Amino acid sequence: MVKKRRRHTAACKFRIALEALEGSKTIGQLSSEHEVHPNMIRAWKRQLLEGGPSVFAGNGERKQREQEAQEAELYEQMAAARPLRIGGSRWNLSG
Repeated sequence: MVKKRRRHTAACKFRIALEALEGSKTIGQLSSEHEVHPNMIRAWKRQLLEGGPSVFAGNGERKQREQEAQEAELYEQMAAARPLRIGGSRWNLSG
């Protein structure tokens, strides 16, 4: 039977990485305790040292910020490409 892949929250990764940094337990002990492969704990520890808890932010959050930035840029491009003509045009918005 194939084991389903687990997804860990940013808070969980952060907590485990902090435990690894404390050094009170070995990576092997943490691995057994949290049922996570030792290489994952090492990777999370390295990421924590490089960038703090923000590196564990979900892709959904990151994608949402990127999408919002892209939408804002597209709206700016649309406004610059087709200025709205009021009065005397085929889009008479005066009523």
